[in-house]
Amino acid sequence: MDIEKLKYPIGKFSHSGEISEQDLQRWIDEIEALPGLLRKAIKNLIPSQLDTPYRPDGWTLRQVVHHISDSHLNGMIRFKWALTEETPTIKPYFEERWAELPDYKFLQVELSLDFLELLHKRWVTLLRALNRNDFSREFIHPESGRTDLASYLGLYAWHGKHHLTHITNLLESKGWV
Repeated sequence: MDIEKLKYPIGKFSHSGEISEQDLQRWIDEIEALPGLLRKAIKNLIPSQLDTPYRPDGWTLRQVVHHISDSHLNGMIRFKWALTEETPTIKPYFEERWAELPDYKFLQVELSLDFLELLHKRWVTLLRALNRNDFSREFIHPESGRTDLASYLGLYAWHGKHHLTHITNLLESKGWV
């Protein structure tokens, strides 16, 4: 299989046109559903399966699960900065370096699944309480520039599906489902 298809099994995030209320609600629903879908996908995996990379030179399933929880924590914090400060400049992080830390390599995935579930409950509560104007607030990413919260919400809904698909595609290709 093409390495680009393995890296981006659902394609890269894109949205054309104006972001509608229906888009926002669908993305919030997807963020809300992610922890359960992720837990269901990996519930019967043994450690050796969790330590299998989803593609050549890619992260293991264990690293992917830990990455999702850390990334989504950063995502929620960025939301809060944009909601409470005037166009803050956020701090990026080296996610590939984080994935090499011992917690990503050895920690039980259940801890990150539990964390993600609680994090998403908090995040979804916040998201459902926001009004349309709140989603127009922005932050500045030092590399990618200005980003409004509506687009960022779409990116994080995509991010969850993107990594969930990494996992489910590997499970299907290995016959682990």
